[in-house]
Amino acid sequence: MKKQQIFLWLGALVAGLLLGWLDISWVNSVMTIIATIFTRLFRFLAVPTIVLAITTTLASLGAGKEMGKMFRSTIFYTLLTTFCASAVALGLYLLINPGNIPTEAISQEVAQTVRETAEGSYADHMINVIPDNIVKPLLDGNVLSLLIICFAVGIALSGMPDSKPKQIVLNGLIGVQEILYKLIHWLIAVMPIGIVAFSAQMIASMSGSVMLDSIGKYVLVIIGGNCVQFFIVLPIFLISKGINPVKALGGMLPAVMMAFFTKSSAATLPVTIETAEKNMKVSPKVARFVLPICTTMNMNGCAAFILATSLYVMQNNGMEISIATMALWLLISVISAVGNAGVPMGCYFMTLSLMSGIGADIAIMGIILPIYTVIDMVETAENVWSDSTVSILVNRISR
Repeated sequence: MKKQQIFLWLGALVAGLLLGWLDISWVNSVMTIIATIFTRLFRFLAVPTIVLAITTTLASLGAGKEMGKMFRSTIFYTLLTTFCASAVALGLYLLINPGNIPTEAISQEVAQTVRETAEGSYADHMINVIPDNIVKPLLDGNVLSLLIICFAVGIALSGMPDSKPKQIVLNGLIGVQEILYKLIHWLIAVMPIGIVAFSAQMIASMSGSVMLDSIGKYVLVIIGGNCVQFFIVLPIFLISKGINPVKALGGMLPAVMMAFFTKSSAATLPVTIETAEKNMKVSPKVARFVLPICTTMNMNGCAAFILATSLYVMQNNGMEISIATMALWLLISVISAVGNAGVPMGCYFMTLSLMSGIGADIAIMGIILPIYTVIDMVETAENVWSDSTVSILVNRISR
């Protein structure tokens, strides 16, 4: 059944690419509507999935050795894989050495729009992480705020003595969680329709964009770094623990493909948990604890984008890029990626904020924006594959 599902999804992908290539206006409109509906449904399920998965897992594990070991392993592999992704991007940047963009290629209108977008975004991002009430993070889908709330509630429940009220609360949360997973199962069953729409929408939008030759090498650094991390670095981590990376990727393919099209690891979280538990036999305790954390913190593709883009913007601003500068921004890219939310274009706005913070002219980010859609798709797929890798590794260690 798993092989049939993969072939069905790949067939839907091909059909969508053909529909997008035909570029028929009414077909594009229909595909956009369908893609929007699927994206909204997955976002609808993602937020309560995060809340319930972390809360119930922490409540059941408590603050004992088991939870501590899982948490330490998750953080260790998250930081290690993110550092590797950033280091690979730095190596490719030095090897490919992208040139500067001609000044006349940046229109003043685009430059002004980008500057206005970047103003205050980093400070706002950091302040909004701290929740000021329970309802607002749920309405806004603020994953980092929800993570803080869930950790607090889950640990509080685990510290409560066993009693009937505590058991009633836990049973209620677990019951709602099972309802969510049933809804997820239904949504996955009709996912081929969504894949047709997503792929058609992607091709249709790409046909109207212009790829500038002057940033071809920059794009090669980003895409190449993601591919090296995806196909070489992460499989090495799996092989080191005796896990077949080909089998693991085959099992997690539905989640990786979903991430590619939605461009949101948070929206893909329900599928990631579902496929990890069913296809890779990851323990529910591990999957529902590790994956929500990784969705928020494990951003391999984002780290590579922040590092390469920051160096590229600084280079085009005439700033000196020494070995010390590269080492510093390697560290900054890892920290920024860990603190970034798994939402579409999150890495783009984070990089805007960082460059604005050091006083760089960020007009060049307006040139990058038209092609960021493709970059974001590749990054998100890598992020979810990295999340899956970490969950599989932690599951093996826990056993």
